[in-house]
Amino acid sequence: MKNVFVDASRGGATPTRQARENSLAPFDWWLFTITLAILAVGLVMVLSASGIVAEQANGDKYYFFKRQILFAALGGVALWCAALLPRNWLYRLQYPALFFALLLILITLSPLAPSINGAKRWIRIGPLSIQPMEFVKIALALYLAYFMSTKQQLIKTFSRGVIPPFAVTGLFCFLLLLQPDFGSAVVLAGILFFMCVAGGTRFIYIFFSLALACAGAMALAIAEPYRLRRLLAFLDPFQDAHNTGYQLVQSLLAIGSGSFFGVGVGASRQKMFYLPEAHNDFIMAVLAEEMGFVGVSIVMALFALLFWRCYRIIMGQRELRDRFTAFGITTILVMGAVMNLAVVMGVAPPKGVPMPLMSYGGSNLMATMLCVGLLLNFSRTAGAWTRSS
Repeated sequence: MKNVFVDASRGGATPTRQARENSLAPFDWWLFTITLAILAVGLVMVLSASGIVAEQANGDKYYFFKRQILFAALGGVALWCAALLPRNWLYRLQYPALFFALLLILITLSPLAPSINGAKRWIRIGPLSIQPMEFVKIALALYLAYFMSTKQQLIKTFSRGVIPPFAVTGLFCFLLLLQPDFGSAVVLAGILFFMCVAGGTRFIYIFFSLALACAGAMALAIAEPYRLRRLLAFLDPFQDAHNTGYQLVQSLLAIGSGSFFGVGVGASRQKMFYLPEAHNDFIMAVLAEEMGFVGVSIVMALFALLFWRCYRIIMGQRELRDRFTAFGITTILVMGAVMNLAVVMGVAPPKGVPMPLMSYGGSNLMATMLCVGLLLNFSRTAGAWTRSS
């Protein structure tokens, strides 16, 4: 498969890293502003969607909103640290970050981690819970970017160009399935797939790996009755609307109730204990009910602008590793948004993937803002060469 990143970077002398760092452009303030706009909408929706549940469970209707404000503040610190991090420091982290992420995943499988709803995906630290998977995605993207950029002479070979990245990703997917967290394993596999496509891995290797992954996913679904029931419910949720298809049916009812202009912010009926995870994975359904087609379109336009700025940052990089790293980070954001919308609208089976910058949750919000910070970091070198808005 042709490596579009390598081809796009040819055609001129590649400047040294020192020369590039001496001509840094300002941050991409459009990217930063769009991120703040989406985050602001997310905070409003968390306040609206979580008030009833928070008051019933914690006696404080602002409980989840105040925590989300705290997470946003911590995420802001992570964003600016990542934006100002020297690039050579970042590129020393691919293996330490990978091993640290592996350690966190192993801790979730130990007796030290709590079991919540039959799954062990969190690490409890005082009043807070950390979901390591959100940071595993970033660590894996950094490693794959390093591998794809420095092993270009080997990328088309099977033993040295295919087995290492597939083995590393496969190990994390296996550990996630032990939690169990099937949806997160799919996300990691997706990151690997897109990085291989961009990196120039031979099509035949990608095709057979994709076929094996699909076969394995089907085997897992058949082996576990609850996964099979969820799959069948996704195909026709109204057939079992009071059991396996309940959450998706409530989501579709919320979306349909919003019509064109919505019922008004704060006036959602589905959030009143009808729609599970209304402030989390299904926050877009509440937004559709309260703000209607117009509100959803505005939010989707903001995400489209965000991803457009990310694309410009990717294509503005001259050094191959910079380009692959920016691409991997962008892939995390795009996959999160697309998969969440697909689940909420019934296009894909429920996977528990939060909407970036909008869904309630500290780990996802902080990891997302860390990704934006890294992209802001890369925007300085993109601007230095493109000099365009």
